[in-house]
This record gives sequence, structure tokens and C-alpha cells, in this order.
Amino acid sequence: MLTLLHVSDLHFGPPYLPVVGEALLEVAQTLNADVIVASGDFTQRAKRQQFADARRFLDRLPDVPRVVVPGNHDVALWRVVERFSRPFDLYREHLGADLDGVLHLDGAVIVWLNSTSPRRAISNGRIHLDQLAFCERELGDLPPEVVKIVVAHHHFLPAPDFERDQTMPKARRALDLLVRHGVDLILGGHLHRAYIGNSLDVYAGADREHGTIIVQCGTTTSRRGRGREREKNSFNVIDVDGELLRVTHYLYFEEERRFAPVSRHLFPRPGRRALDRTGATPGRRP
Repeated sequence: MLTLLHVSDLHFGPPYLPVVGEALLEVAQTLNADVIVASGDFTQRAKRQQFADARRFLDRLPDVPRVVVPGNHDVALWRVVERFSRPFDLYREHLGADLDGVLHLDGAVIVWLNSTSPRRAISNGRIHLDQLAFCERELGDLPPEVVKIVVAHHHFLPAPDFERDQTMPKARRALDLLVRHGVDLILGGHLHRAYIGNSLDVYAGADREHGTIIVQCGTTTSRRGRGREREKNSFNVIDVDGELLRVTHYLYFEEERRFAPVSRHLFPRPGRRALDRTGATPGRRP
């Protein structure tokens, strides 16, 4: 079994909540995660000190492989010259040189994509054609038993609530390609509230049978929660066990100063079946 700890939108700077951050560090030691995924917005205003604080925080998490992607807040908004000429210098210095990349694990592959667009769509982000080509190269020829996971900060689909978020330009084009190549999970942040479901809940897509599992994380350590997670903090734990995916959603409880699970979601991998009544092993649809 593969276990991922998925956090997002830490927002080091004025919105960061130190007490919540310490609670995350404490519970993270108990989760036995094999990989930590942090899906962007490490800082509030892309300042050097905020990046340094975020780096120190990540270093206190369990020593396992990390997948990190930049968010729109990790690009200078008001320092316009920096935003246009060297938008990722501080991010690369403190958090990681590879803005797009791939992590190969036993039975799984995680591709991460930089969805920020400093010059054109700084808030809503963008996935470019060369990034989709990168996904095709990394995911196209993998055997079917390998679990395929994609991480980006921005959401490919709006959560099915009443917030009416704008998605990335050409997001459906990207989503159709990822579904076509059998991506099982897309992990993201940006919305500051969780959403866990199938892409078919919101978008029928070119392939109306499979879709992909969408796991959006709320803001894990800041005061900027929205919607049903307004003034709340959350993270997800994803367990990949054969043909089944289990997502456990954690919320922070202020009166207890700790995170605790509040819901669990069980999915067959897209294109498979859940366990039938006889307990048979899940399999592909005929």
C-alpha cells in the first residue's frame, strides 16, 4: 500500500497560523506517509523570509520523498519586474529547482506541473501544451497496474458548490488528455476548501465512463479558508491499495488544538469496479 500526505496553501506570512502548523507537524509523525505532496501557495507574498520559513517547516515533516509545486502566491504580485523577468528565483532557491517533474515509486508515478502563469493568468493559472506533452511522455506507456497521479496547484474543475470559481483556461482540454492516459488521481489546492470526488461529477468529458478522482485540499495552516471550510484548516491522506483508493479528510479542531479525520471516501480506480458482494477482487470493466 502507498500512503500520501496531501497538504496545501500553507501561506507563510501574516495568514499563517503557528498553532495549526505545530498540530500538523505532530499528526504527520503518526500517519506513516510514504510521500508528502504540498500543492502550492507556500507563501503569502513570495518574500524571501516567507520562503525560508516554509522551507524550515517542510524540513520538520517526516523524511520521505516530497512533491512540491508552486502556487500563484509563490510568485511576486506587486514586484512587477521580478514577476515578468525571474518569477521563480526565490521558489527555486528555497523549495525546488524543478517546476515540472516526475517521481517514480513502486507501483505508482507522480507527475507534478507548474500551473502558475505569472505573465498572463496569475490568479487562475494555466497548463500549457508542452506540459501536456510532458505528461504524455511520462504516463502514456505505463502498464495498467501502475497508479498515475498528477499534482498541480490550480483546479481543473470547480468544486460542485455555490462559490462559482473560475477554472484554468483550457482546463477541460488538459483534463480530457489526462483521463485518456488513465490518470487515477489529480491533487490540487488553491480553492481553500476541500473537494473529493470524480471529475464526472462536474464535467462529463470526452470519456463519459471513467473520469478521474479529484482530491482538492483546503488551506492547511492559514486563516484563509473559504466556503464550508471558512476559518477552517484541512489536509488529506490518500491510501492506494491495489485497485482501491481511500481518501481520509482531516479538519483542525481549535478547542482540542489537533487535526482529526472527519470523512473517508473509497473509490475503485477509474475504469475498475468496487468489490462485489462475493468479495471478488475488483477488475476492469468489460
